[in-house]
Amino acid sequence: MEELAALGMVAARSPVIATPAMGAAQRRFANAALMLESELAPPALLAALKRIEREFGRRRGQRWGDRVLDCDIVLWSGGEWRSGRRSQALTIPHPAFRQRAFVLAPARAIAADWRDPLSGLTLAQLHARLTRRRPLPR
Repeated sequence: MEELAALGMVAARSPVIATPAMGAAQRRFANAALMLESELAPPALLAALKRIEREFGRRRGQRWGDRVLDCDIVLWSGGEWRSGRRSQALTIPHPAFRQRAFVLAPARAIAADWRDPLSGLTLAQLHARLTRRRPLPR
């Protein structure tokens, strides 16, 4: 998180939350969120995040496999963003964040009232929908 401060002002940071692996990864992950106030446009910010990942030793490999660091832009104060070719596409909000408790839990900790520009729901509401108990099927 300290490295990300070089890209702008860190306005808020969540606690680090340990979560089980998703996909092919073989270990638990440490997940966190931060709110960054930056002058960088989303494509430039993404390029800077990927550079930081490489500096920390991330190498291209198996999708959803073990990795040193994974930085994503989940939400943006400008609402929606879509750009790039398919191989380097950037879509904000992150297309899968609504289905990932490991993203919503830390994000909710720092910005519970932030609204998803597509659904209009807050992060707290999205997290509650995803994690609420449901009756077992009969």
